[in-house]
Amino acid sequence: MPTHKPALTPALSQAGAGGFLSYLPFLVWLPHYRRQDVVGDLMAGVIVTFVLVPQGMAYAMLAGLPPQVGLYASIMPPILYGLLGTSRTLAVGPEATGSLLVASILGQLALQGSSEYLSLALTLALMAGIIKLVMGLVRLGFLVNFLSHPVISGYTSAAGLIIIFSQVGHLMGIAFPRTHSTYEVVIYTVRHSAESNLITLSIGLGSIVILICFTRVLGALLNRWGMPASVSGPITKSGPLVVILIGTLVVWAFQLHENGNVGIFGAVPAGLPPLTVPHFDWTRLKILLPGVLAIILVGYMDSISVAKALASKRREKVDANQELVALATANLGAAFTGGYPVSGGTSRSVVNFTAGAKTGLASIITGLLIALTVSFLTSLFYFLPRAALAAIVVVASLGLIDMTTLKYVWRYSKADAASLLITFLVVMVFNIEIGIVIGALTSLALYLWRTSRPHVAIVGRVQDSEHYRNVLRHDVQTCPPVLAIRVDESLYFANTKYLEDYLLRAIADHPSIKHLVLVCSGINFIDASGLMTLEKLIDALRDAGVSLYLAEVKGPVMDQFQKVGFVEHLGTDRIYLSTRQAMQALGCE
Repeated sequence: MPTHKPALTPALSQAGAGGFLSYLPFLVWLPHYRRQDVVGDLMAGVIVTFVLVPQGMAYAMLAGLPPQVGLYASIMPPILYGLLGTSRTLAVGPEATGSLLVASILGQLALQGSSEYLSLALTLALMAGIIKLVMGLVRLGFLVNFLSHPVISGYTSAAGLIIIFSQVGHLMGIAFPRTHSTYEVVIYTVRHSAESNLITLSIGLGSIVILICFTRVLGALLNRWGMPASVSGPITKSGPLVVILIGTLVVWAFQLHENGNVGIFGAVPAGLPPLTVPHFDWTRLKILLPGVLAIILVGYMDSISVAKALASKRREKVDANQELVALATANLGAAFTGGYPVSGGTSRSVVNFTAGAKTGLASIITGLLIALTVSFLTSLFYFLPRAALAAIVVVASLGLIDMTTLKYVWRYSKADAASLLITFLVVMVFNIEIGIVIGALTSLALYLWRTSRPHVAIVGRVQDSEHYRNVLRHDVQTCPPVLAIRVDESLYFANTKYLEDYLLRAIADHPSIKHLVLVCSGINFIDASGLMTLEKLIDALRDAGVSLYLAEVKGPVMDQFQKVGFVEHLGTDRIYLSTRQAMQALGCE
């Protein structure tokens, strides 16, 4: 029988190369590239191009930049990521929340459309690239874990609403005054709704209807007709391209830019992006730094989440730290080719996945095709109505509003729901940067509050078994001279005083107790404050005529005990492998 040589997985190849290839993933998949993967990569690259072209221009408009900047940011970043990224399906380019952050940060520093505004956008991309690169090289990918899911849901939902409100002027054909307040946008809309350009409004609303039909109606129909996901998925995501084609043709055919005063993009510069050198000075860097950190955090978090989700469907692996390096390089590429900060896009990545992308070549093909687009096809965008691009942004932003998580979290934990709502309100009232910081601090504060009052339970034996459970929840047997208490939290400075008070109160409430067994099955870590508290308890309990025993101490905790002589202080004969052994030794079984 013929034998087949198994394809080397990135993990095995990187391990064999001593980790060097972990920084150059294309050297893993390129030498082992299979012919059967060409069709999938080619199709995915072409289809994602159809999605990214309208998205790139729409998101550039959201960021307050000319449409060609969105296209420039869609050339080198996908190519560089395709070479250095560990995800085979992540589609990198301009994104909604990142674009909103760019507009929020730069709108306070320069006038949209000015050369200073464009220069600052390049500096943002440069800073994002440098900081991400450093984070990746020193392996700081874990920092994203400090944002809880409720906080993420809160800021994305608020960002979605802010983005939608920011497009109202384009949809209605009204020139809105510059403002960063959603409340002011709503008030202005209500007062000036009668001034709407009805033709522009019709184009915008019609585009929204088409996009919603593509995403929610067409997909269901195609599934009912038995069309495979690899075909129906890309079709349903082609709505933005259809909207652009229809809108452009309608404006051109009826000359609505002249006859109906419909806003269009006009001449979009043709040709490859110029080489650009971001302006670099310390004053500018200090002003931009807080905003850049928010862009990095939001962009990386969105990118790694979708990359891992798609990789898990194929049992592939994603290296979080190498993803930082790849995204950093993509942002540096944007900075030197006239773009602005980029990240992985959820909808585009799903399209890339369902279209059959197998390697980073799909991303490279997308970048090359967009380069051809800006070189030869930009004249086709002359009659493109701004209302159509605003509709694309609005419908994409609807997906950011997450009511499902709020309902679920509200039922499960009011504290987590509070962090979600606080983040949402702060983002709506102030901005995303402040909202993320407040949300993260709220999550940490709630964690400290919860763990400062750990769950502690008096336990007893369940019938004749080896199991010891909470006396308040189960029918158990207890031993009068012995009090067994289980602690369900690691011990650290914030909760050791609570534990000390609980144990001393328990002893006072049970005058007949001679022995206290502290069940440590739920303790994974004890810091210096916790250790000192235990040492004080040994002496305090001894003075009260009670002996302290430990049971089910985990290995890492025991290692720390032995380093400082705590075991000798307590007594080696007072630490037991299980609760039952302790109770047997104390004559309770």
